Amino acid sequence: MLIAIASLCIAAAVLLTPSAPARTRFPAVFPPWPGTRRSPLRWVSLTPVLGGLLAGFVTAGPGGAIAGALVAAVVRRRRAQARRTAAATAVTEQLAESLGRISDELRAGGHPATALAGVSDDGSLAREVLTPAATAAALGEDVAGAMRRTATAHPTVAEDLHRLAAAWSLAERHGVPLAELLAGARSDMRWRVRFGASVRAQLAGPRATAAVLTCLPVLGLGLGQLLGANPLQVLRSGLIGQALVVVGVGLAAAGATWSERIMSRAVPR
Repeated sequence: MLIAIASLCIAAAVLLTPSAPARTRFPAVFPPWPGTRRSPLRWVSLTPVLGGLLAGFVTAGPGGAIAGALVAAVVRRRRAQARRTAAATAVTEQLAESLGRISDELRAGGHPATALAGVSDDGSLAREVLTPAATAAALGEDVAGAMRRTATAHPTVAEDLHRLAAAWSLAERHGVPLAELLAGARSDMRWRVRFGASVRAQLAGPRATAAVLTCLPVLGLGLGQLLGANPLQVLRSGLIGQALVVVGVGLAAAGATWSERIMSRAVPR
């Protein structure tokens, strides 16, 4: 009984591990010793995997350790994917707002370089993406080239930046109204954000079903333990039990990863 309680506590600690923004506050609270080089806390990213490994070892021995590390790695990967999706959505929304302001200034007769210079008053994410282009416009350099170079450093909005670069080049070479091109790009971005949010909301049900099906073997083990069948002892003892733990958890993790990949492809990028 004590082993089961300890395992649940360790698993809860793994699931409640602080996210990346929270971990960045540690250097501010505990600054490095004077004279030492400040280095990122890369080892903190391994904490969920190590916690899962320890919880699995306490619950089901060496095979459980492998299985626990695998589960923690899958959970960590899904959380990282969720953070990347949220960050990409935020960048796209701010970039769309900046394009709306730029296109309005161009329609009012403003110069493209002046309109791009106003990015300093936009959101921080949009400012980070569009500042190189604004600098290039102020210096009379290639704005489209600056956008393409920025796209390599911001893969989340690389496709949008390449499209903006193509629109800028088209306006410079053939005299197509830049305001209309930017307004079209902004409409496409906003539609993609709204449609992506709608699809993710509709996929909440299938995701919940996949999570329940993934957790059913764990519920089965708990039910067997309550009935006195002692399945944990079977899994802890012998090579066959250890192999069953690794294979079973591996198949469950593969199924969860595959189902998440299928559902993520339904969301427009």
